[in-house]
Amino acid sequence: MTSGEAMFTPAVQQIEELVADIPGWTPIDQLYTLFTLVLASSHLDGEILEVGSWCGRSSVVLALASRLSGNSPVTCIDLFPGRDDWRQNSDGSYSFEVTIGGKRYGGYQDQTVWQEPFERDIAPLYESHDSIQELFMENVTRKGFSDLVRSLRGTSEQLAGSPGYRCRLAFLDGDHGYEAVCRDIENVERHLVPGGWITFDDAFTCYDGVDQAIRERIIDSGRYESCQQMTRKLFVARLRRPE
Repeated sequence: MTSGEAMFTPAVQQIEELVADIPGWTPIDQLYTLFTLVLASSHLDGEILEVGSWCGRSSVVLALASRLSGNSPVTCIDLFPGRDDWRQNSDGSYSFEVTIGGKRYGGYQDQTVWQEPFERDIAPLYESHDSIQELFMENVTRKGFSDLVRSLRGTSEQLAGSPGYRCRLAFLDGDHGYEAVCRDIENVERHLVPGGWITFDDAFTCYDGVDQAIRERIIDSGRYESCQQMTRKLFVARLRRPE
């Protein structure tokens, strides 16, 4: 699709076509909202940040919106588990642990992945790739966004090594445990510019830890405005500007 054709193709259609063959669970209405927020925040300094990227379904939509609004870099942080990082628990469900820089990190520890969805949605991804990061970068590259997107294997703690980093929109979709979400919020807030957006997947659905962290650290903090559940799963808030 040329840039001229893109101008006349509805954004929702562009998004649907872009992600049609990328595995993931982010629905189109949520992707469209993220796309719109990237465009709406293009006047702000700062890059775009995603914590929890999986195969890149939402990442390429963030990159598409960035390309249409100034080419801001998109940083994607994920544990990117490999095939051998997964283990089956005693109840038949699955969890994983990865080692990065000598430190161990767990995924799906509290709320594990049941056997049926694991075998249907996750195990097949490893038939042609040793790690999710390989699949992520393959998707980013074939969609034409390798110049905008960079992947980091780790957690939001990786941002500690980038003191000059600034973001205008952060999409948090990592570990859904309460303490983990609080850490992500704390780590991201250090880099979020005034007027920038912080957004959450799986908010006010079935993850108590996500909901509690949003209530305490975002809604009740007084630091954010325009706090709003935008879609069934997506919650957004804008960091207040100094008065």
